[in-house]
Amino acid sequence: MSTVYVVAQFVGENLSKTTFELATCGARIGSVTAIVFAGAGKGSALAGAITQSPIANVIIVESDDFAKHSVPAFSDALSQLVLTNKPDAVLITSSAFGKELAGRVAVATDSGIITDAVDVASDLSCTQLVFGGSTTVHSRVSHGTPIITVRPNAITADLAPCTPAVTTATFTLSDGAKSAEVMSSSPFVKGGRPELAQASVVVSGGRGTNGDFKPVEEFADLLGAAVGASRAATDAGWYPHSLQVGQTGQTVSPDLYVACGISGAIQHRAGMQTSKTIVVINKDPEAPIFELADFGVVGDLFAVLPQATEGVRARKS
Repeated sequence: MSTVYVVAQFVGENLSKTTFELATCGARIGSVTAIVFAGAGKGSALAGAITQSPIANVIIVESDDFAKHSVPAFSDALSQLVLTNKPDAVLITSSAFGKELAGRVAVATDSGIITDAVDVASDLSCTQLVFGGSTTVHSRVSHGTPIITVRPNAITADLAPCTPAVTTATFTLSDGAKSAEVMSSSPFVKGGRPELAQASVVVSGGRGTNGDFKPVEEFADLLGAAVGASRAATDAGWYPHSLQVGQTGQTVSPDLYVACGISGAIQHRAGMQTSKTIVVINKDPEAPIFELADFGVVGDLFAVLPQATEGVRARKS
């Protein structure tokens, strides 16, 4: 039977939503093995949190080098597992971290790579949306072990109970990975909000905010949502570039995407148009983003968002 590796990610000590999605996708192909990277002595607790999804096996890889050497250490460990055990495919969440990890593993294992897949079939053929989502591409890796990154929220997760078998793999960091030591890091999210790429609800602001993201953030926090921004807003210095949604930023596919004061240039649309429900607030009725909207409000976001916030708050009370 085919074996598929999925790289497990955790929010605290809980398995992330995207890992459930990867496991569900992997189960179409064969038996799913989750790779759990952890600091020394911490792997068992994380593996014990895997109680749902079609994960049949867990491989724990423990090392304090993961915190010290970051992505090179993760890719070093995963590459060693791939070269030794030869799985039929490796699935990784399509994020900035995931894409870098996938690229490094593909090079180290002399394998083909496909990024930003929105679907993976049982024969390992992948579906991608390219050129700003205007073209659908079906492709398959033809050399080595397929290394595939899958967009968050693209797969409906199977949350059936599971009791996977757990093993531990030994890992020795290579000299090359040791040369890439992390000097500092900063979080992509603030205020306890969910990570942008993994959030089921995203509220984004654009040029129409005029640099004031307060109503956007208040509405997002009420919904338990992540906050994003258009390139115009990040280029103006109003919001961090790490939270930019678009072709040159992050790609999101949440259940709900609320675009506030965003005109809808093709670069932004490429990063959010696969969202399941899109709500647009813009005072320009001719804004291109209304073409994608499931629901649209023509109005000033500074008038509309406070009313929406109060309305949601009233329904919750």
